[in-house]
Amino acid sequence: MKTLVTGGAGFIGSHLVERLLLENNQVVVLDNLSTGREANLAKVKNDPNLSFCEVDVADLASIERHFAGVEQVFHLAALADIVPSIQTPLKYHHANVNGAISVLQAARKAGVQRFLYAASSSCYGLPDKFPTDENAAIRPMYPYALTKNVAEQYVLHWSRVYKLPAVCLRLFNVFGPRARTSGTYGAVFGVFLAQKLAGKPFTVVGDGSQTRDFTFVTDVTDAFVAAANSNYSGEIFNVGSGGTYSINALVDLLDGDKIHLPKRPGEPDCTFADITKIREKLDWSPKISFEQGVAIMLEEIEQWRNAPVWNPESIKEATSDWFEYLG
Repeated sequence: MKTLVTGGAGFIGSHLVERLLLENNQVVVLDNLSTGREANLAKVKNDPNLSFCEVDVADLASIERHFAGVEQVFHLAALADIVPSIQTPLKYHHANVNGAISVLQAARKAGVQRFLYAASSSCYGLPDKFPTDENAAIRPMYPYALTKNVAEQYVLHWSRVYKLPAVCLRLFNVFGPRARTSGTYGAVFGVFLAQKLAGKPFTVVGDGSQTRDFTFVTDVTDAFVAAANSNYSGEIFNVGSGGTYSINALVDLLDGDKIHLPKRPGEPDCTFADITKIREKLDWSPKISFEQGVAIMLEEIEQWRNAPVWNPESIKEATSDWFEYLG
C-alpha cells in the first residue's frame, strides 16, 4: 500500500514511518523540518520504500503531486508546545490549521481511501470528569490546543461534506525515544532527562502530585494502524495508556533530586483518557506500561545529551507569557 505521513520526520511520525515500512508499505514523508529531524529517520533512510520531501504542507501547490496513488494519509505535521503558541499564534494557525486544510484538499483530490489525523487531548482543557471520554466538553486553554481542535473540526467536516473517510485520534501525553529536544521549554521527559544527564535536580511544577496519562509512542503507532485498517469514518478516538501517573512517580523512577516551581495556570491536575471506545471498536489496547516506557527512555538517555538543561531561572523566563496570559 502507498501511504503518506506528514510530519514523518518528527517524534511520533518517525515511529509511525518505521511501523508502516515494517509492513512493506510504500511511505512518502512530507516534513518542513521546523521541529522534525532527518536523523529521526536514520534507521530507515536507505529503505527503498521510503521517499522524503522537505516541504511546507500548508503549501497546497507544492504537495499535491506527492499524493498521486496514495491510499492512506496520516496527518501528524503540526507545531506543538504551549508558550510559543501564545507568543506566535498566527504561526501556529498557519502550521496547524492551514496545514490541515491543505492536506485535506490534496487527499480529497487524490481520492485517498483513509485519512488519519493526530488530534490532541489538550482540547479538553480542564476536564470535569476522569477518565475523560470523547464526549467531554471542549475547552482549549491556549492557541496550540485551539488550533489542533479547529483542524480536527475541519477533518470531520471534510468527512461529512466530501465523504473523505477520516478518523481523529486524540493523543494523550505521548512519550518515548526521539521525543523533542528543541530549545522550546515543553515536554516533561525532555526536560527531566537532560537534567538527569547534567546531574541537575528535576524541576517539578507544584507539589508533583498532578498526574498525566503517559502513553508510549509505539502504542500510539499501533492505534494509528488500527484506525487506518478499520472501516470507521467521522469518528474520534481517545488514545491513552489506561492509567494516569504522578510527576512524583516519574521522578522516583528516574531517580534524582527535585526542586519545586510555582504551579502554572491553565494546566490540568490530571489527564486521564477513557479508552473504552477505542478498545471496543478498534480492538486496540496499550501494551507498554508506564514503568516499561520509562525504563526504555533511560536506556536511550544519550539522545538527550545535547538537549537544553533547564533551571528555575530559565524556566521562569521561558514561561513568563504563560503566567501573563493564562493567569
